[in-house]
Amino acid sequence: MSDDSLAGQMGTAAVSLLGRLDQGQRALAARPFADDAARRWLEYRPRQRPGACLAELTPAARKAAHRLLATGLSEHAYAQAMGIVALEEVLDRKEQWQRGRHSGDYWVSVFGDPEDGQPWSWRFEGHHLSVTMTVAGQEVSPAPVFFGANPACVSYAGRPVSRPLGPEEDLVRALLDAMGARNRAAAVVAGQAPADIRTATRPRAGQAIEPPGVAAAALGLAARALLAQLVAAYLDRLPAELAAREAARLDGTDLSFAWEGPLTPGARHYYRVQGGDLLIEYDTTDDGNHAHTVLRRPRGDFGGDVLAAHYARAHS
Repeated sequence: MSDDSLAGQMGTAAVSLLGRLDQGQRALAARPFADDAARRWLEYRPRQRPGACLAELTPAARKAAHRLLATGLSEHAYAQAMGIVALEEVLDRKEQWQRGRHSGDYWVSVFGDPEDGQPWSWRFEGHHLSVTMTVAGQEVSPAPVFFGANPACVSYAGRPVSRPLGPEEDLVRALLDAMGARNRAAAVVAGQAPADIRTATRPRAGQAIEPPGVAAAALGLAARALLAQLVAAYLDRLPAELAAREAARLDGTDLSFAWEGPLTPGARHYYRVQGGDLLIEYDTTDDGNHAHTVLRRPRGDFGGDVLAAHYARAHS
């Protein structure tokens, strides 16, 4: 009998992918789950990374890699991801073809054996895209999930042609407008945006980022509703059942929102939402038309939550 659970779908997709790789590619893609340094890898810059490169795979293997990625994303988030991948060709043109960027420069890895009943994980990653899912039994732990875009917006006659991270920007602008002057002043914790998201490529997100900004409880009803919509925009990158589970975990959590940088549209800026086991970060860098966003779980990144529960059960 086939396993139609999300964990089962991921396992089926991972096995299908590994079965379509040749011996050399499989040696690159299939790694031990105990290889913690490779498994806890997050790299959204154009760097060398572990795994098998999609550009070197057969069409069937590339399609299998995309099917694995699609098990970890909602339909609209998969579309965002594909828009991000396509932007590599746009960026290469913008840079006068000097850096050799290409839409095949994405890498896939599977850690552990999806069929032996033990915890395993997978990652799909390249420039401005990193998705990691960890599976223990029927439990899936979904973080980190990084989406970036450069250029963040391509326009024609003042209208956007490509803007894959538009909702994440539009919702926060509406939230700032709804806050009112007093709460907006509390939310703006720095006049200049940082060079990048605060957690960068660290394998562990660490403790809460200070200062926390304005508490959700201090906001009016309209602003609280918009903050909830902003959080949902990040959680809804996940498949529906995972997004619902993550939202339920946040019930009763004291969230806070912080902004760094000018409030003027187009200027470089940064925001974060955090509380409990949730951290959302967004920034624009360079000329302000280059965006980074990440959904992290400080205690649950790379499966920290489901692995702790799995090992506790195994030793009880």
